[in-house]
Amino acid sequence: MDYGLGVRLDQPFAQAVEAVTAALKEQGFGVLTTIDVRATLREKIGAEIEDYLILGACNPALAHRALQADPRIGLLLPCNVVVRTDGGATVVEAADPQTMVTLAGPGGGLGDVADEAAQRLNAALDTLRG
Repeated sequence: MDYGLGVRLDQPFAQAVEAVTAALKEQGFGVLTTIDVRATLREKIGAEIEDYLILGACNPALAHRALQADPRIGLLLPCNVVVRTDGGATVVEAADPQTMVTLAGPGGGLGDVADEAAQRLNAALDTLRG
């Protein structure tokens, strides 16, 4: 099962993070949280990995609709967007909102929310592709 949407960019990590944040904003998503996995692993267990951020992105209108359809869906919110270094490139990946529907089960209006979220996330990724 493929559970992600993504794009590979030929740009530096920090520049890609700024571009991702701007592309998400254009689609109505704000970044609520930023988890620096690289720094956390270095600090907690001394492990070294390439740059790796998890951005907790949220579109408030979509989140509200999803919560109205299924209050437990908060377990799967916000949309995680990963920005990571892979060799000489930067990879941007977002959780496919259809995964939310697969896990929660059909019905209740989540399908429509997931469709719109996927459309918006794909539009953000398309912006990054240029």
